[in-house]
Amino acid sequence: MATRGRLVLQKVLSGLRTHSVCCRSSTWTSSQGRFLWKPQPRHLSCSSRLHKSDSPSTGPSSLSFRTHSCGELRSEHVGEEVTLCGWVQYLRQDLFVILRDFSGLTQVLIPQEESAHHLKAVLTDLTVESVIKVTGTVRQRPAGQENKRMPTGEIEVLAENVEVFNMCQTLPFEIKDFVKKSESLRMQYRYLDLRSSQMQKNLRLRSQLVMKMREYLCNVHGFVDVETPTLFKRTPGGAKEFVVPSREPGQFYSLPQSPQQFKQLLMVAGIDRYFQMARCYRDEGSKPDRQPEFTQVDIEMSFVDQAGIMSLVEGLLQFSWPAEKGPIKVPFQTMTYEEAMRDYGVDKPDTRFSMKLIDLSEVFSSTEIEFLRSALSQPGGSVQAICVPSGAKLFTGKHLEELKQTAKTQFGQELSVVLVRADGTLKSPLRTLLSVSATEDLLKKTGAKPGDLLLIAAGFLHNVRPLLGNLRLQCAGLLESYGVSVRNPSAFHFLWVLDFPLFLPKEDKPEQLESAHHPFTAPLPEDTQLLYTEPHKVRGQHYDLVLNGCEIGGGSIRIHKASEQLHILKNILKEDPSLLSHLLQALDSGAPPHGGIALGLDRLVSIIVGASSIRDVIAFPKSYRGHDLMSRAPDFISEEELKSYHISVKWPTEGGGDSK
Repeated sequence: MATRGRLVLQKVLSGLRTHSVCCRSSTWTSSQGRFLWKPQPRHLSCSSRLHKSDSPSTGPSSLSFRTHSCGELRSEHVGEEVTLCGWVQYLRQDLFVILRDFSGLTQVLIPQEESAHHLKAVLTDLTVESVIKVTGTVRQRPAGQENKRMPTGEIEVLAENVEVFNMCQTLPFEIKDFVKKSESLRMQYRYLDLRSSQMQKNLRLRSQLVMKMREYLCNVHGFVDVETPTLFKRTPGGAKEFVVPSREPGQFYSLPQSPQQFKQLLMVAGIDRYFQMARCYRDEGSKPDRQPEFTQVDIEMSFVDQAGIMSLVEGLLQFSWPAEKGPIKVPFQTMTYEEAMRDYGVDKPDTRFSMKLIDLSEVFSSTEIEFLRSALSQPGGSVQAICVPSGAKLFTGKHLEELKQTAKTQFGQELSVVLVRADGTLKSPLRTLLSVSATEDLLKKTGAKPGDLLLIAAGFLHNVRPLLGNLRLQCAGLLESYGVSVRNPSAFHFLWVLDFPLFLPKEDKPEQLESAHHPFTAPLPEDTQLLYTEPHKVRGQHYDLVLNGCEIGGGSIRIHKASEQLHILKNILKEDPSLLSHLLQALDSGAPPHGGIALGLDRLVSIIVGASSIRDVIAFPKSYRGHDLMSRAPDFISEEELKSYHISVKWPTEGGGDSK
């Protein structure tokens, strides 16, 4: 058997030695002071010295064919012989080849001497995006030909040798950042889209951020990187999970929404400080800031309180923050859930701009306007408003109608629009119903000036606040479309939101409660007794980290007593405790006080780089519908393959029924 293996290997090696690739390299010889270019065939060898490389021993060009990357050459390299590898960005008038790699661009000068006509022919016959290796000498560009917009714009490389690794055929789009491509086309040809300079920068920044995070957690604070299983079981509550069939009839795994249970079990196990860059899965529609599979920086600590977790995360972000984005200040601003809803109408406010909600209930306390009086007469009724600076001056009738439609279709609310004219008078159906004193009180309370717009909503407080919170963001976008600076894109406003309710009414069954965060969050110590009497009033030890109006992290101090966890699952959430019997048993086995947090890595990086979608910071993301357009996943499998999993597919019929 061993002899046969050696014979097979000998044949393979023999085949490799005889395989040649044209234009691999060239030999230059001197003839009357001039250089002649002689192409040499490339012979592959399986000897340990496959090629002689002058590449550096460390850095991005180590252990490779090249001596430098395309973006690093400067004036101090003039006179050096260098070897570059990369893709042809474009050719210019048969005089230059612009070569690109991950680091940038270098201009390669095509020799024009008759003696180098073979080399010139090879270079000028190249197609865009062909992959080549060029050896040559770095020269200073002639005076007046420098390109100050190009980091390597003071030099060029005079080509002396070229090897063509791969000639590129016609591509579905050009690899240039200014060329507009549909997102579906980008997803279909992701391996081409990733060549763009912006995607290269995004993925490299992400990598550097992760490495700094690891360094901080492991080396500064003694955390342990632990991998947890991907195949698990269904978790009560939370988002819908992906299921994975097993070979046991009727039994399925679930892909974890997060390693929540495992990291708590690691605390019971005495690991003390855990983290991992965790892959997580949720079977829900993809949005600009969501994917069915995503990555989170997952952290858990024993013997810690809320302040300890918050300090850890602030230090982590400060330590790993990209230097080119400027320093971030700690500690971050804090705000309670109630304050966030009161002032901004959302639990993840964008604090880069004001435009806060204004309570007008007192202004209209004795009003005769029917819909306002009706709202205020109801328990929990309120009149709220936002003032949009210059909104009356800039927004068109179409814009105002869109705002009203948002209120009606998304929130089932009526919206009153009040425009403040240049002379200070009001333009609104409410104008004739308001007395002079009520008008003055309204303008004073809202601080509205000529040219401003007031949006007023009346109803239950828990409905009105989210409506105006949504319209606040919509108005900010409209103002920015007119060139008004509202949200500074280069500013990073971090915010901790604290004291969330532990439970919220279910949307479909308001008489029942569900976890606002997850069922393992501990109540505030002063609210613990309310668990047994008025659970809807309990506040949790839950904290969210918000950046520029986006939630980038959430965590909590956990329940570490089995009796308390059992009461919440069984009596409040009405969940089957047997699904978590392993966790309940662990909590009864000597569980320390513990807490943690998960930071959404994809979302964090997308905000740092200014991407409109997290898909721009993930190498191979899913489409809006959760599909991989490149490999065409998910895909069908045969009935024969399904048999081993004891599964049959019921196909929808045209009439809406099912059939096998």
